[in-house]
Amino acid sequence: MSEEFPIVAITGASGSGSSSITKAFEHIFFRERVRAAYIQGSAFHRYDRKEMKKQVLKAREEDQELSHFGPDANHLDKLETLFFQYASTGTGMSRYYLHSKKIAAEWGQESGTLTPWKELDSDTDLLLYRGLHGAAIDGDIDISSYPDLLIGMVPNVNLEWIRKIKRDTSLRGYSRKAVRKMILRRMSDYVHHITPQFSRTHINIQMVATVDTSDPFGVDQEPDKDECFLVIHFQNVKMPDINSLLEMLPGSFLSRSNTLVVPGGMMIGSIEVILMPLIHDLVKRSREIRNITDVPKSRGAGLLGALGQSNI
Repeated sequence: MSEEFPIVAITGASGSGSSSITKAFEHIFFRERVRAAYIQGSAFHRYDRKEMKKQVLKAREEDQELSHFGPDANHLDKLETLFFQYASTGTGMSRYYLHSKKIAAEWGQESGTLTPWKELDSDTDLLLYRGLHGAAIDGDIDISSYPDLLIGMVPNVNLEWIRKIKRDTSLRGYSRKAVRKMILRRMSDYVHHITPQFSRTHINIQMVATVDTSDPFGVDQEPDKDECFLVIHFQNVKMPDINSLLEMLPGSFLSRSNTLVVPGGMMIGSIEVILMPLIHDLVKRSREIRNITDVPKSRGAGLLGALGQSNI
């Protein structure tokens, strides 16, 4: 953790709603005039798409499984180095994983490839990480020890699978059968390396459907936000003023003393209301330490380095 150069991490699998919370952060950053270095978790994949397929086949020949959920397919050491360097100096090295053909074309590369490593902009107020391993621990590597605010986008598994099937079949050209095999292949890594992270976070946010998602492999229509509830669990963090939140968020209620339930259609707004004071305090303290008393509008605000990719 670093008061001078704070780190905020959103950890969770794709399909858990992490793209919506990123949008909420964008709104907060513009209001607070925050310049945030945005780190895409997939930037720390060990292999590009073609090489990953080769490595998966190689692992199977050795009666093993390899997935992006686990540490072997990622540079967790480099991610920890980035967090350490940013917390110490406000900078570090990152890159991009180019998920789509459109974004890849802008770089003159093929989709599924990685860009060269590049140093972050040195003029930022905080680092925002969004990916699979924001609270990961693997041997001597403890990424969870660095973020000042750790948010888990906790997957409702069936809903997550519905979203993954839709994304991978419509945007990446996979068949439904291929996506199903991928889900099954990654299950062990999911249980051992993704799920444990949510006990280390400060706030967990989960979207829960109110329509039938019993067979995620047979659902044709993804539930929209108005057909869901947002379950927000506070742990390892000071509780906000719950009475004020209940007044500001119509239709919300407490399911437990530390768990707020909000209508899904209010997802972005509720996240903004809850996280705004936390981000304000982090940035205020950081600027006090750095002797920043005035932030000119010309400096700009928002996410630096976001490519508009809805993938992690």
